[in-house]
Amino acid sequence: MKYLSRVVGISLLVLCAGSPASADPARSLKIGVLNDGSGPYSDNAGEGSVTAAKMAAEDFMRLHPDFKVEIVAADHQNKADVGAAIARRWIDQEKVDAVADVPNSAVGLAVNEVVRGTKAALIASSAASSDLTGKYCSPNTIQWTFDTWAASHTIGAYLVRHGGKKWYFIATDNALGKSMVRDGTAVISTGGGTVLGSVNVPINNADYASFILQAEGSGADVIAFATAGGDTVSLIKQSAEFGLKQSGRTFAALLTTTNDVESSGLAVGEGLIITQPFYWDLDDASRAWSARFSERQHGQSPTAFHAGVYSSVLAYLNAALAAGTNDAPAVIQKLKETPIDDALFGPVVVRADGRAIHNMYILKVKSPTASKSKRDLLEQVGVLSGPEAFRPLDQGGCSLVESSKSN
Repeated sequence: MKYLSRVVGISLLVLCAGSPASADPARSLKIGVLNDGSGPYSDNAGEGSVTAAKMAAEDFMRLHPDFKVEIVAADHQNKADVGAAIARRWIDQEKVDAVADVPNSAVGLAVNEVVRGTKAALIASSAASSDLTGKYCSPNTIQWTFDTWAASHTIGAYLVRHGGKKWYFIATDNALGKSMVRDGTAVISTGGGTVLGSVNVPINNADYASFILQAEGSGADVIAFATAGGDTVSLIKQSAEFGLKQSGRTFAALLTTTNDVESSGLAVGEGLIITQPFYWDLDDASRAWSARFSERQHGQSPTAFHAGVYSSVLAYLNAALAAGTNDAPAVIQKLKETPIDDALFGPVVVRADGRAIHNMYILKVKSPTASKSKRDLLEQVGVLSGPEAFRPLDQGGCSLVESSKSN
């Protein structure tokens, strides 16, 4: 469902009634959920991310009834300048303390520069470029759910070990796609594989025929989609129409979600390899939270990005409470000092570069006959621990890492 006007944010106020402490800045906090309200990433984040943020605020305030949390939301239209302008207005005029979600890496990188040097934070739960916690890292930014390095590394390492030695990438022509190809090529080469080629495609493209034919003609064992959202769904469907599923090749979607799999259909997506830090059916805690989310979100199953918004916003609120301030660098420093036992992601540690470290799961799309229900989409075929899945701290080029060593 589409939920936002194209420019103006909608205020979604989550209130605790009449608290005398609510006027204290350290006992109130305003978070802006900035994402794609109507484009290719809207199903994976969109309205569901706003719902997840509201759930986190409500759960937090249930335990801390004297702390007021306000959630506002806006559509960045997948334009870096629009996203940056909204974030700047929120911080300068509307006193937003943190900007959350931000699918689309170009927008995420732009907002990262807006918050740098301010007292506001970027909680990048859906922006996936690993540069956010690499060369563009900031004391104002944390990156939560997963990133291009982890997604590419997890799938690349798994498939190379299982015989996928020759690769071809179909990548979105933006910061996200380029980051995934770069990061994927590194792990494939390290594992003894070869990248035979790649092709860049426009975001929100309709016809992938020529790109699919290029991939088919490459001789690759693995065709990897370095795309996201509706672009991935279109690629999965059109690849099946061209009969590539019967060619014996392995298909991998480096940054996809359960929504994408459900939209594609099991008959089309069967055998596709994906990676996720969260799946609704992983364990009892995942199932319980997902049932709560679905009840509020029109029956929709949560994606990993929705879970990431909930988890990261809740962690940020707890850190703000512990720090006794809304000042972003101080709150984020408290996060880095405090290991988290998260209900959805398990043990989480936030490193000096702002990267949240947790398990990553390798999942395979089930066949229609193996699925027991509409939501029974995936089977777990592997897992990488956080230190294995995410880029080593000393390899990202983050200036905060060196400064943390000297302190």
